Amino acid sequence: MKNIAFLVLGLAMACNSTQTASESTGTTSLDQTPDPTPYAETITESELKDHLYIYASDEFEGRETGEPGQKKAVEYLKAEYEQMDIPAAKGNGNYFQKVPLELAQLPTGSVTVNGEEFYLGAHLLTFAKAQGTYNNVVYAGYGIEEDDYSDYKGLDVKGKAILIKGGEPKNEDGSYIISGSDEKSIWSNMSESIAKRMELASDKGASAVFYYDEQNFGRFKNRFDYMKNNGSGRMQLADDNDTEFANFFVDATLAKAMLPEIEANDTPETLPVKLSLDIQSENEEVDSENVVAIIKGTEKPDEYLVISSHLDHIGITADGQINNGADDDGSGTVAMLEIAEAFKKAADAGQGPNRAIVFLHVTGEEKGLLGSRYYTDIDPIFPLENTVANLNIDMIGRIDPKYEGDRNYLYLIGSDKLSTDLHDLSEAVNDKYTHIELDYTYNDENDPNRFYYRSDHYNFAKNDIPIIFYFNGTHADYHKPSDTVEKINYDLLENRTRLIFYTAWEIANRTQTLVVDKAF
Repeated sequence: MKNIAFLVLGLAMACNSTQTASESTGTTSLDQTPDPTPYAETITESELKDHLYIYASDEFEGRETGEPGQKKAVEYLKAEYEQMDIPAAKGNGNYFQKVPLELAQLPTGSVTVNGEEFYLGAHLLTFAKAQGTYNNVVYAGYGIEEDDYSDYKGLDVKGKAILIKGGEPKNEDGSYIISGSDEKSIWSNMSESIAKRMELASDKGASAVFYYDEQNFGRFKNRFDYMKNNGSGRMQLADDNDTEFANFFVDATLAKAMLPEIEANDTPETLPVKLSLDIQSENEEVDSENVVAIIKGTEKPDEYLVISSHLDHIGITADGQINNGADDDGSGTVAMLEIAEAFKKAADAGQGPNRAIVFLHVTGEEKGLLGSRYYTDIDPIFPLENTVANLNIDMIGRIDPKYEGDRNYLYLIGSDKLSTDLHDLSEAVNDKYTHIELDYTYNDENDPNRFYYRSDHYNFAKNDIPIIFYFNGTHADYHKPSDTVEKINYDLLENRTRLIFYTAWEIANRTQTLVVDKAF
């Protein structure tokens, strides 16, 4: 799983639910599809263990994106699909979807405001190159637009530089305008609101955004200084480097050089500021790929269910220790192989899925969900409008300390955020076949961990594709060399994998396509 790291367009990257399986309404009846039990039973502890002892071994060197260990991982996956006679999604035996990545080195340079120069790393921070000159800057207040409220009302920001600030507007009585109460809205959640503000500014046509948040600037700068001192850069999709959209985090000194009364002034206006951007950066190409296989549909071959997990991990530490990533996400990867084998056995027995099943192993998840974003936003092998759901598996082999005394559980995230239909189906499948306690703690929109935004399903969800994220929770070995194969609970891994298979079976074979009845 991707850690919450400093990313310029979203420091980390919605219905409120904390129910457990026992609280399900139980109103959904499953279609009378062929009995999947014989095929689910081919998913076994022993085979999962055999795969994982190879995939999360030292030989794979922690599967760092673009490194030799990751190349061994993709070759292993390719060989397994070839052995199962499951064809490549791209045809002609090509299981690899090249994902063009770059390692963007920490940039250097400065920004000039009315003749005064401000250097990168001191009063402003960014992670990508930026060039340009502007005769004025548009102040857009908090940079918020929701329902009847908009800081952009009456403003033309197309092709312009804008200045915005953190927080959200209040009424004279101190209540919050967006929520209409004393409760803060999502715009006060730093980790999510930054991305929303930047995306909104980009959608409005702005070419540069200066974001002032004095309370959190120190946190941003600590991350910048760490990367500078360690000579590290930020991995990104190569296409990201072609954008003309630049974004900066600025401190009070720079913000007040543009608008001295910015903290008290909430009124959008055009500022008489002469602005010049001169930020340089060098990028290094990174060779990486997704692995994609498919079992074709028999009755609805142009509808697709995507099952995903990430194939990468975080590699080798500075002192030479290997982060094997047995749980993160070796567990999800080997679960996918077993699910694929079960579907193939069914197909060989004449019970192929009505809809196509796409097995998508993505790269660069640990670098910012890059492989899945490339698939959804740039080069979807199969049309997103025909993709009925995404089941994403990221860490399902361990036990959250909360459940030490009651092991048979699994966290589900996102099942009800876009499709009530999918959520009810998921509950019904579990009630019928696997009887796992489904815990929705992390599905709460107010959960501070923000797991909904931290794995590859998010890139499908933002495209209005219903998703379920299967997750066992974090543990003391998360993102450490101690995340090793002997700590996996293989009996739980077997049952959880079977749950995902049964859910996929029902989605793929049911008569009706899942109904999307909620907006992202």
